[in-house]
Amino acid sequence: MQLDTSYRQILAISTPIMLGSAVQNVIAATDVIFLSRLSQSDLAAIGIVGAFYLTVAAVGFGFSKGGQIMIARRMGEGKADEVGKTFYTMVYFELALAVFMFLFMQYGSLEFFSYFIDAPDILFKCTEYLSYRSWGVFFSYVGVAFVALYTGVARPTFIVIDTLILALVNFVLNWGLIFGKWGLPEMGIAGAGLASTIAEVVAFVIFVIYIYFDKEAVKYNLFKLPKIDFDLFKDQQRIATPIVAQVVVGMGASFFFLSLVENLGETEAAITSMVRIVYLVLSIPCWGFASGVNTLVSNMIGQNRKDEVMPVIWKTGLLCFGVTLIISFPVIIFPEYVLYPVFGETNMDLIYDAKYTMYVLYGILLVFAFGGVYFNGLAGTGATFYGLKIQTVCSVFYVGYIAYAIKYLQVGLELAWASEIFYWVVIWGLTYVYLRSNKWHGLKV
Repeated sequence: MQLDTSYRQILAISTPIMLGSAVQNVIAATDVIFLSRLSQSDLAAIGIVGAFYLTVAAVGFGFSKGGQIMIARRMGEGKADEVGKTFYTMVYFELALAVFMFLFMQYGSLEFFSYFIDAPDILFKCTEYLSYRSWGVFFSYVGVAFVALYTGVARPTFIVIDTLILALVNFVLNWGLIFGKWGLPEMGIAGAGLASTIAEVVAFVIFVIYIYFDKEAVKYNLFKLPKIDFDLFKDQQRIATPIVAQVVVGMGASFFFLSLVENLGETEAAITSMVRIVYLVLSIPCWGFASGVNTLVSNMIGQNRKDEVMPVIWKTGLLCFGVTLIISFPVIIFPEYVLYPVFGETNMDLIYDAKYTMYVLYGILLVFAFGGVYFNGLAGTGATFYGLKIQTVCSVFYVGYIAYAIKYLQVGLELAWASEIFYWVVIWGLTYVYLRSNKWHGLKV
């Protein structure tokens, strides 16, 4: 399939991805919403362990991006029959990685979290959640390979349906297992972990059924299980590994920030958990457009239309900015009205205390709308190693600032969060300079 650079094409690709790429965001948001009704310690714990699991999920998602970029490139070149081999190479690796992550979460999480968390009750709740949540990593990692496949071939519509099913199952089971409804055991934060895992299993099974009945799957050679192609594997990891390193660096910096805030007090940690979940939800359009621009850029290059790469990134950024501006405005400006039905009356004080941090969050989201799109457009060209260098440098300064500001200057949450505005401005600027240089024209994908 050969794509074009029209706004209609950008929306056609990005809108389903926008909804479908929010799988882990949806799970994290649901967990926080329900656990916020238990206690502040549960809310603080899910903020930390939720960020950790998002990092785990993002590692699998990052490795799948290499496959997505390669699949989009093959489609742009008119080589649909090579898609299946690329897809299964991705699946083999994701399964191996899932085994490693599962073992780490089962046997290493207590020692890992003890380095960052001082409060014993929060530490216990984090490990309790992971004891159930870790089983979902197998289905999550293969699931992102499915998402990469249908995003790469620019047919992301079913991703939305599968995500909605996952969200519904997770919502229902969260209610039942956290609070002990409908005859289910009252498990608290552990119930949230179990509910999310079961929801991922259901979504995985439904996606497999869809692929079986997909008439286009034969064209992609999805029903022929290939042997491991080590040359293809190396090419895929050459693209994907810097993306994963970017994810680890970026999410690791975020996790470090949350851990520092926890040491300021339970109330501050709870406020940050609330703001973070609002950030996750309101950034869904940004991640959707960013993932869409991966496919668009790689497909354009596959068609040998390199001169259209910058225009399609700019148009995608404009659309992302407009959608983010409109969707975020009522939540940021009137949080006491919009968030009240979500977090409930017991958390109204937290909502009021978080109001000024929400204003800062609005600025972050608007800068991220362009910075995230341009940064992912860079990945679509195959220049992932340069992207890693950009993010590493920015993250080092980000972590250094928040450590000094929170531990020594003891600044408020607003100034701590404001560092992310500068973070995305610098990433955006450095990415733009590289893309304009045309150094990516000769890169192999």
